[in-house]
Amino acid sequence: MGSITGTFERGLDAKDRLMLPAKLQDDLGPECYLTMGIDRCLALYPEASWQRFTEKFAALPVTRTREMRPLFANAVKCRPDSQGRINIPARLKQYAGITKDVAIIGVHDRAEIWDAQTWRDSDEEMTPERMAQLMEAMDY
Repeated sequence: MGSITGTFERGLDAKDRLMLPAKLQDDLGPECYLTMGIDRCLALYPEASWQRFTEKFAALPVTRTREMRPLFANAVKCRPDSQGRINIPARLKQYAGITKDVAIIGVHDRAEIWDAQTWRDSDEEMTPERMAQLMEAMDY
């Protein structure tokens, strides 16, 4: 599996379906998992990334897994339809504050789905200095 990258803007249709860009469909594969993400967004994991995530979860002590119940309780397995659409359940829309327009952001092993305005408001400007700091933090 390659790295998931890019930014795509889309709108939900009247049935709360999101048409995934063709490139993203290729990256995600025929089945993926949609759940709560961090920073008030949704996370869309390809099958392989979701399996790695659940393996890490399974290795935790039972007392720590209690905290992650909402993540799994609200996760849905998605199979894009013939037009590349997935349904965004109402509970997940509410969690991420999604109304109509969304920004889909590639984040290496997953895609994040943001309310478009929330993404624009939080998107930190990248400068050469900030990029240098990030690369240094990765010891690259």
